[in-house]
Amino acid sequence: MTQKISAPLCRRLEKAARAAAKKSYSPYSKFPVGAAILCGSGKIYTGCNVENASYGLCNCAERTAIFTAAAAGERTIKAVAVYTPTAAPTSPCGACRQVINEFGPTALVISVCDSAARIETTLDQLLPHAFGPANLT
Repeated sequence: MTQKISAPLCRRLEKAARAAAKKSYSPYSKFPVGAAILCGSGKIYTGCNVENASYGLCNCAERTAIFTAAAAGERTIKAVAVYTPTAAPTSPCGACRQVINEFGPTALVISVCDSAARIETTLDQLLPHAFGPANLT
């Protein structure tokens, strides 16, 4: 079942994602990304990308937000908003899609940028035939 959220809540998520990007630690790529997730409890958690001189140890904004929510006890994601400082919106990378799938296989995914362009889809459309918890039984 695809998640639906109200327009005002969608705007709150987008605003939170934009604000989170301002906290990004991205000295190498100079590409600050922010994410905000709406959990089943109704709480919003944010995250930014965090880079490392050992590039393989970097963490995306989406995963930072999800891991923060999971550490707080959240187990369901209804929606994810991602902001990138680009002219065209950017959807979550493959690793982030897989992590979103763990907690929100039908979550709404909204990507916004510095223009009016946007992507609004669902995780199951971005990651069809995903591997998830049900595959382990």
